[in-house]
Amino acid sequence: MNVLLSSRQRRAIRLASRFIAPYRWQALGALLALVVTAGITLSMGQGIRLLVDRGFMTGSPDLLNQSIGLFLLLVVGLAVGTFVRFYLVSWIGERCVADIRRQVFNHLIYLHPGFYENNRSSEIQSRLTADTTLLQSVIGSSLSLFLRNALMVIGGIVLLFVTNPKLTSIVVIALPLVLAPILIFGRRVRNLSRLSQDRIADVGSYVAETLGQIKTVQAYNHQSQDERRFALTVEEAFNTARRRIVQRAWLITLVIVLVLGAVGVMLWVGGMDVIAGRISSGELAAFVFYSLIVGSAFGTLSEVIGELQRAAGAAERIAELLRSESLIQPPSEGLLALPERVRGELVMENLRFSYPSRPDTYAVDGLSLSVREGETLALVGPSGAGKSTIYDLLLRFYDPEQGRILLDGVPVTRLDPQALRRCFALVSQNPALFFGSIEENIRYGQPSATAEQVREAARIAHAHEFIERMPQGYQTHLGEGGQGLSGGQRQRLAIARALLVDAPILLLDEATSALDAQSEHLIQQALPSLMHNRTTLVIAHRLATVKNADRIAVMDQGRLVAVGTHQELIASNSLYARLAALQFDQPASS
Repeated sequence: MNVLLSSRQRRAIRLASRFIAPYRWQALGALLALVVTAGITLSMGQGIRLLVDRGFMTGSPDLLNQSIGLFLLLVVGLAVGTFVRFYLVSWIGERCVADIRRQVFNHLIYLHPGFYENNRSSEIQSRLTADTTLLQSVIGSSLSLFLRNALMVIGGIVLLFVTNPKLTSIVVIALPLVLAPILIFGRRVRNLSRLSQDRIADVGSYVAETLGQIKTVQAYNHQSQDERRFALTVEEAFNTARRRIVQRAWLITLVIVLVLGAVGVMLWVGGMDVIAGRISSGELAAFVFYSLIVGSAFGTLSEVIGELQRAAGAAERIAELLRSESLIQPPSEGLLALPERVRGELVMENLRFSYPSRPDTYAVDGLSLSVREGETLALVGPSGAGKSTIYDLLLRFYDPEQGRILLDGVPVTRLDPQALRRCFALVSQNPALFFGSIEENIRYGQPSATAEQVREAARIAHAHEFIERMPQGYQTHLGEGGQGLSGGQRQRLAIARALLVDAPILLLDEATSALDAQSEHLIQQALPSLMHNRTTLVIAHRLATVKNADRIAVMDQGRLVAVGTHQELIASNSLYARLAALQFDQPASS
């Protein structure tokens, strides 16, 4: 059996075995039922021999009744055993795939964001759904069929030798002829199966990407181009699948021709022996039965091995995800604990960092900056200056290549990333809302919050009124990404969520520049409550925020250019004066 399986298939079986192990008693019951049903099926050959020799040939009704009674008893046993085997094997398949999906998902949500720069989320989604469904088919069906038919082949060949060694030699000679095409074509099927799964993932990725941006697609009338590109993707998947099907079809065809050809030769030799009186008709009938059992089992094995080859590719893709390691980990030794509530003092020392997808360009280059407890620091600078990257480093989505970050004097690399992130509340420029109710979205960072706390946070964020006007109030379900809400409404929900978290440090990407005047006014009213008694870093887009900040840090091309108040920087820094004139609608001379 090991000869028929590649190293990838063996890895797939090991992966399946790892998830089957917790359900060893169910697996043992399924295996016992499988052995019993295989044994009953094989024993039917002896029942046929008795039926022919003692029932039909003797002409005795009593012997015929006994033979038929025994045959029916075997049928009942086979039916019961098959029910038990099918139920347990299918249950194990569904249970294991649920466990695999849960483990893969639990692993993925802890991987650092850099992993998703180089791996499309839609392709990962395909692995989590399509590939695990294929594994479910293997664990819940194909693996059982493989074991059952392997038993039938081994048991059938043993009983063939017991029944008639001479005729069995014909079957044994035919076996290498059957194994050869399985090995030759099986390797081709295996390689094409992996390619086929990759092409299917491409189809799923394209669908997710296009439908996820459907408004942009339709706004630019891009449907016809998307139709053509999707058609090419689908055709590539089809052509790869067609090549795999051709190889499997040849494999099955050759196995059938060779197996049934050997049976034909055997029948001719056996028929001549019956005519000459060297064997009984019952022995020949039993031998034909076992030959057909072995032949059909071999044919099924060739198909099942094809399924195992497809599953091997799927298992490899899932195993790749499980092997992926997060680069952001708690320290293996010297882990430090934070107090219940930190003061919120931040120090950045000589930070240098480039994103994995852009290793040749520093997003932050030699930056040193400190933020005092309770201070509001505005970050300003042109697009690409590195302002958002500061947030990524503070939240430890990435670690800097040089330099270090201190929180209350403690290096953040000495902390558990989850403990560190509990100290921050993030309100991003494009607030992330999730499919679910408004209340669930506000409670996102504080699941234990009461309904009254949720409402109080919404009131402070000036969101309560528009929520109450929604069809089901706080239980109104939002579409994916908060579709159906205006930008200002999404922003106020994000502020309510940050208020509820009540973290000592606030990271605010003040996204009011693209909002209407009323929404901006409401959000500006909500911000002081959010920033009160918190260390706040705010990427500033509006003059009001800049003027209200205790200090302003001016950034350009990843470097810190200047730090000071609004009036100091207007007078001393030309870049800030230009930004004030352009971005903040403030005359450069003011």
